[in-house]
Amino acid sequence: MAYSTIDDIKKLIPEKLLVLLTDDENLGLPSQSRVDEAIAQADAEINSYCGERYAVPFAGAPDIVKKLSIDIAVYNLFSRRAAEMPPLRAERYGNAVRILGDISRGVVSLGIDPSPQASSEGRAETNKETDGNVFSREKLEGF
Repeated sequence: MAYSTIDDIKKLIPEKLLVLLTDDENLGLPSQSRVDEAIAQADAEINSYCGERYAVPFAGAPDIVKKLSIDIAVYNLFSRRAAEMPPLRAERYGNAVRILGDISRGVVSLGIDPSPQASSEGRAETNKETDGNVFSREKLEGF
């Protein structure tokens, strides 16, 4: 399930502009498939950051995730057409990436429980010190 929809994007930018950004066939309508693709790319970017701390994709996305999805999707749509990115879109995208970085580092919370940290149970462990290595860098020098 996507974190945002075409209707969410229409609340942020006028439909006329959405047509200009997506209507490659000159039908006079926004292309649902191109908007869906921009949203999917945005959501993948969100998941790549949030997956560090949370189970993704989110079943019920927190409001901030929806906002980030909209801002990144709109940036993606502008990236299709704009020779030069409008400063507001570039700024909103930059803010979204900064927030996602803060989420992945745990500086910003989504208000939901993070995924439990992986345990070391079932993994091999050793108590061997590196000083006792049979093959050390010095012993292998010249080979």
